[in-house]
Amino acid sequence: MTSKNTPKGKKFKKLLVANRGEIALRIIRTCREMGIESVAVYSEADRDSLHVRWADEAYCIGPAPSSESYLKIDAILDAARASGAEAIHPGYGFLAENAAFSEACDEAGVVFVGPSGRVIRAMGDKIEARKLMIDAKVPVMPGTEGEITTAAELDGVAETIGFPMMIKASGGGGGKGIRIVHNADEMNKAFEMARSEAQKAFGNPAVYVERYLQNPHHIEFQVMADNHGRVIHLCERECSIQRRHQKIIEETPSPLVTDDMRARMGEVAVRACEAIGYRNAGTVEFLVEEGGEFYFLEMNTRLQVEHPITEQVLALDLVRMQLDIAAGEPLSVSQDEIKQRGHSIEARIYAEDPDSGFLPSTGRVKSLDIPGGSGVRMDSALFKGMEISVYYDPMLAKLVVRGRNRQSAIQRLKRCLGELHISGVKTNVPFLLAILETENFKSGHYHTGYVEQSLQEILKKAGPEKQEYIALTAAILAHAERKQRSRQLQGKGAAPVSAWARSFRPGGRS
Repeated sequence: MTSKNTPKGKKFKKLLVANRGEIALRIIRTCREMGIESVAVYSEADRDSLHVRWADEAYCIGPAPSSESYLKIDAILDAARASGAEAIHPGYGFLAENAAFSEACDEAGVVFVGPSGRVIRAMGDKIEARKLMIDAKVPVMPGTEGEITTAAELDGVAETIGFPMMIKASGGGGGKGIRIVHNADEMNKAFEMARSEAQKAFGNPAVYVERYLQNPHHIEFQVMADNHGRVIHLCERECSIQRRHQKIIEETPSPLVTDDMRARMGEVAVRACEAIGYRNAGTVEFLVEEGGEFYFLEMNTRLQVEHPITEQVLALDLVRMQLDIAAGEPLSVSQDEIKQRGHSIEARIYAEDPDSGFLPSTGRVKSLDIPGGSGVRMDSALFKGMEISVYYDPMLAKLVVRGRNRQSAIQRLKRCLGELHISGVKTNVPFLLAILETENFKSGHYHTGYVEQSLQEILKKAGPEKQEYIALTAAILAHAERKQRSRQLQGKGAAPVSAWARSFRPGGRS
């Protein structure tokens, strides 16, 4: 389905990025390569942010709280009009999956880089999406076809699908509005809690029920669809390393997926998109049992946080593809041309303290060392002196590596996490390193419940952040030396080695 404002194969001259941080910066970079002028919007708290500095133009759209800035549709459209932007890229989060925003852009004569409001609305309603997938012959989890409104209905469902089962919010996301029920005694309480949480989080108490898979894999297929009826998939991403339903580490190819599975799942993902008239970038997400049976979970109608690993193994720029499609261009690659080369892994770097229940960590970035080398990419908007505030998501960066195979990619990621240093706030880097050291991760035998089930074991493996430990050790050594200096002669023989150098040298030399 083509928007009434979609140009016919003409490149945009100016694009507004309705987002912040690393994803805004990542979109701006592609705009610069394509010769498209970029327009940033920012809150008062983000006045000094890198996406503001790097854009060709920037407009303040409100105070720090996202509800008063990045979620204000009118303010964003006002900035688009003032700048003369022809299109808006929503990134992810904020308004990226907001049907009203897509429709407001259409009404304002601005191209929304994404699917239509109709499709976003249908896929955002989990009950409606489930019905559409059933009609398209896409395998879905056994469960209810519609909303469950009473405890009596729930009793009937339990008799049909059995335990364990999952009560899920129809308008849900981010792990909210979900309750797992293991027996009849838990059922009514879980039902009321799920409805209450769904109402508070999404303004919609509707819930439905699915059979609960214990320890499945979460595998998503990247899809691209143009305005000319062509749909392709860009292979899978393994997203099973999660904590509280939030992804932490993603990789491609999946250690579980065989060539035959990839072909079957990819065909289903394409069929799902064709059935709903999808366009632009999206992901079809599946839960997969160890034996290979897979079931539709949901569709994310936007670019994903983890899209860089797909780019790394396919040598494609997904944002460029999005912009070309939004400008009316046909897909530039065919399904036969999609061949994965090598292995890529992404680790999400969060400002949080694993030792304190993963509470968000705020403060000012005092120093920053970013890893580099062959096959290394770090998407972030970090800089020395940056204030990490309470107003936005605590994700600081995405560290992405590519290797010849899975083992080499894991080793490269470990090396890069060891080189990464962000002081001033706590991060989850030690926790990520500890996950990479577990036998289950190294062998690829993990599932969506693995991190939660092994949390205490992983936390024990996660030591203090290396650079902070080194600095503390150096300070202790330096203090001891100061006491001795008055009794020692200086300047004889080789130059003295600093406490910092003695406490640590790259590669383990001392």
